[in-house]
Amino acid sequence: MSSLYQSTLTSLPLLGRGKVRDNYAVGDDKILIVTTDRLSAFDVVMNEPIPGKGKVLNQMSDFWFDKLGAIVPNHLTGIAPESVVAPAEVEQVRGRAVVAKRLTPILVEAVVRGYLIGSGWKDYQQTGSVCGIALPAGLRQADKLAAPLFTPAAKADLGEHDENISFDDMCQRIGADLASRIRDVSIRLYQAAADYAATRGIIIADTKFEFGLDQDGKLHLMDEVLTADSSRFWPADSYRPGISPPSFDKQFVRDYLETVSSWNKTAPAPALPQEVIDKTGAKYREALERLTGQKLKD
Repeated sequence: MSSLYQSTLTSLPLLGRGKVRDNYAVGDDKILIVTTDRLSAFDVVMNEPIPGKGKVLNQMSDFWFDKLGAIVPNHLTGIAPESVVAPAEVEQVRGRAVVAKRLTPILVEAVVRGYLIGSGWKDYQQTGSVCGIALPAGLRQADKLAAPLFTPAAKADLGEHDENISFDDMCQRIGADLASRIRDVSIRLYQAAADYAATRGIIIADTKFEFGLDQDGKLHLMDEVLTADSSRFWPADSYRPGISPPSFDKQFVRDYLETVSSWNKTAPAPALPQEVIDKTGAKYREALERLTGQKLKD
């Protein structure tokens, strides 16, 4: 499968490159978002692409944007990305790009946790809380929480680590009304997605959403939604608390990187073995098929 590590479009002005996505201006009110095959772990971009990963993420996001559209508007315009680039650049955007509304991004990630895992588990072991929210004693790794937790994070510059913040801090940064709206919408999105995923034999352990405002101040879901990059997906048939369950996301890469004792989780990243690249790509494709019932489109 061919891969795209970085897009090289010249027919549109480049706005910037994130860890995974390259953004181009389409007029004054829209952007072209190209999802590459780059992969980041511990907020560091790996040197090797995961072939086809960007197309998986794009197709999965489109699925969820459609399914969750009744809860909150999203950034999609419905304009074909192939129609806004030069003919010679069509293959760079086919299946991995969207033309989106140009929104003002809210620089706080909306993280929702349904299970005690990852940094939440580490926080709980040290403090008995997750991001300042006290939890009952005696919980195990990967235990299901009594109710989903909203634990926002401040977005960091490229190459830096996002910072977990309290809800009060979020209110101070963006205003209490907007923070409350984002919290309530995020929990609704997570619950609706988790309920659907359960019918497909998948547990959504946690996820993060990103939001923006249009010119009228209307809240929109943007960037990506419920992909294997932004979420932890566990197969329900092999889930059990007390361990870190097998997953359909980049946890496979994280687990490998944890074994590289010489790496301090800052750039540059260590090289990924071909086996890790291949297995990660297979995990992403399996997540798409199991969750959506769709195979990766050509």
